[in-house]
Amino acid sequence: MKESEICTACGTQYPGTSPVPEVCNICTEERQYVPARGQIWTTRQKLLATHRTQIRRINDRVYELEINPRFAIGQRAFFIISERGNVLWDCIPLLDDPTVDFIKAKGGLSAIAFSHPHYYSNMNEWANAFDSPIYIHQHDEEWVMNKSPRQVFWQGTEKALWNGIRIINIGGHFRGSSVLQVPFLSKEGVLFCGDTVYISPSKRHMAVMYSYPNRIPLPVEEVKRIQKRFDEISFDTMYGFLSFQNIVQDAKQLLKSSLDRYI
Repeated sequence: MKESEICTACGTQYPGTSPVPEVCNICTEERQYVPARGQIWTTRQKLLATHRTQIRRINDRVYELEINPRFAIGQRAFFIISERGNVLWDCIPLLDDPTVDFIKAKGGLSAIAFSHPHYYSNMNEWANAFDSPIYIHQHDEEWVMNKSPRQVFWQGTEKALWNGIRIINIGGHFRGSSVLQVPFLSKEGVLFCGDTVYISPSKRHMAVMYSYPNRIPLPVEEVKRIQKRFDEISFDTMYGFLSFQNIVQDAKQLLKSSLDRYI
């Protein structure tokens, strides 16, 4: 079988059983972009020759995973440990043997869940390696370029997992854009937000947008709706998709003041 192709701009993996499109379907949509140099494809084997997965401990129950050197969007994934099962939040487009060994030593994965389609990447490789279901909001099913029986398209405003962990649909960036709430990691709870919410480099502001790279804002009424959704969620800590995006106190107040300023 032909090896699966990976878009070097966004990291989305296309199945090896069919021809890849001339240009990545994710990148041609206005929430992403095709780089000026044009469309370039790679494969897992080529990535393994030049890149590796780097694992960093945030605390006893949370680890961040990144590709080193930076590849595609450059997002991090989170490996979250809980008594009844571990969760991978978002994906990075490279799974290597040391990472498989590390996660299995910590109890494996019981679920893979996503903030939005830009981080689907090679989700099926992760799911197959750990015999794990993949949870994606039904609103974003159209953006899955590589279908698998392991994918569960959930509906509604939230999906309960275990130990109080919930996937919560927020919308905005994509209709299915979501956050992961883990209540036992801090006093009021932790949100893993991907870029459903963008945390600024200063860590003094947050934003919700339709397209982050192309700077397309959301309508004010949509921002108001999103603010109401966050008002209903308990949290004091947020982790975004880049390694500097850690807000470890007063995250809810910071998000509220940021959205108030926009509105």
